Amino acid sequence: MKKAKYIAYVSTYTRGDEHGITIYDVDMAKGMLTLKDQVEITNSSYITISHDSRFLYSITDFGVESYEIQPDGSLKVLNHASINGMRGCYLSTDYKDRYLFVAGYHDGKITVLKLNADGSVGQITDEVYHKGLGSIAERNFRPHVNCVKMTRDNLYLMAADLGMDHTDVYRLDHTKGTLKHVDVIRSDIESAPRHIKMTKDGKFVYIVHELKNIIDVYSYREENGNPEFEKLQTISTLNDYHAGGSAASALNFSADENYLISSNAGDNSVVAYKINHETGELSKLFCLPISGDYPKDAALFPDNKHLVSLNHESNTLTFFTVDLEKGLLVMNGKEVSIEKPNCIIFHKLEG
Repeated sequence: MKKAKYIAYVSTYTRGDEHGITIYDVDMAKGMLTLKDQVEITNSSYITISHDSRFLYSITDFGVESYEIQPDGSLKVLNHASINGMRGCYLSTDYKDRYLFVAGYHDGKITVLKLNADGSVGQITDEVYHKGLGSIAERNFRPHVNCVKMTRDNLYLMAADLGMDHTDVYRLDHTKGTLKHVDVIRSDIESAPRHIKMTKDGKFVYIVHELKNIIDVYSYREENGNPEFEKLQTISTLNDYHAGGSAASALNFSADENYLISSNAGDNSVVAYKINHETGELSKLFCLPISGDYPKDAALFPDNKHLVSLNHESNTLTFFTVDLEKGLLVMNGKEVSIEKPNCIIFHKLEG
């Protein structure tokens, strides 16, 4: 049987280098990445792939940019579109790939854009500005929308507001592409919800909090036409002993969704959890150093035997062999230099 072939996309900020997306060939056996191609784009804060795996979307200084994924994994630019505001920090599509949602950290705004059948980005269909004052602290005093994700039933958009310490929930009008506020998932004061993941079965939601270094676990269901979220667990992203001033950042499922990975800047560590699919609860397997500074993203290779850390401040990718059940993480090969990496996506090639 022919082995599946993967490539990896890494988004970066561009300081002196106009290539904001780097494409790597994935060597699954060795757990390494080899440079394949680079794409010219400014300050790719975040990237996402459509649910039909045909298109890639990226944040850029000019709004958003769309690409068609070629059979070999290279990217063909389709178009770019304005989001009518400050540069976004996160983006995702709904599960039918009809709308693109952009989170605005700097202006506290959610932008909804129509997606065309050819994968290109169309017009803005809604703009929602978060309002209010959060905790009066250095950065945590006004709306900062940091993540936008649809529930798996494709009914509601969850928007993590790092500045307001809660996640707003909106009902999506699939005809008009507009949002209606219907619920709030409240987090601890000065916890700063950062990223959201939801299991494929649509039952459980995981929200990582930057300042409190915790993950909150929720169950989700729709009841009488309304979303219902119930908190099930709060678990730390750190060891009992850790560096001061740590900030949780990444949140990624393994390809088989049996594990959840997060990372801690300051502590400069990666943490792995096993997911209980019956209860949704997490069991911590390890929290170990990643040999770099500010791991902004970390992800398991699709084989669950290797791990990569994107070290934003030391400008490196570091690689590890991992035994999840034994709690082992061993450095694997040389680090790879890359300027200001932000996030990574593994993509399976067809054929």
